[in-house]
Amino acid sequence: MTEPRLPDGTPFPTLYYLTCPRAAAAIGTLESSGLMREMEARLAADPDLASDYHSAHESYLAMRADLGEVPEIDGISAGGMPTRVKCLHVLIGHALAAGPGVNPLGDEALALLPEWWRPTSCADADHEGSPDGDPA
Repeated sequence: MTEPRLPDGTPFPTLYYLTCPRAAAAIGTLESSGLMREMEARLAADPDLASDYHSAHESYLAMRADLGEVPEIDGISAGGMPTRVKCLHVLIGHALAAGPGVNPLGDEALALLPEWWRPTSCADADHEGSPDGDPA
């Protein structure tokens, strides 16, 4: 998690970042597929989805408020919430941090990802390529 205020005092609304390059690349592929436009169209047409997504926005704000109040970004979450779909990286990060059932579009995008953690975890990604675990 990223604190809601950077060390220099700048307000910063984004809490969650995916640091695994393989996960980020897989999400980038989803973003370039047009999925975000489709999700946003569904938000406009489906009141239940829109309500659930608004609840995800509120959850995000509550999680950030637990880290500290920053009046400059009050009511602003990230990823386009609560009415747009702007960044699947943020929505998936929120879904992973909050758990299933909190961010419906984050959960949906997460389910569409390939098994990016295989053959090893992202923590082991620097040591892939040789049988003894040393970088190739």
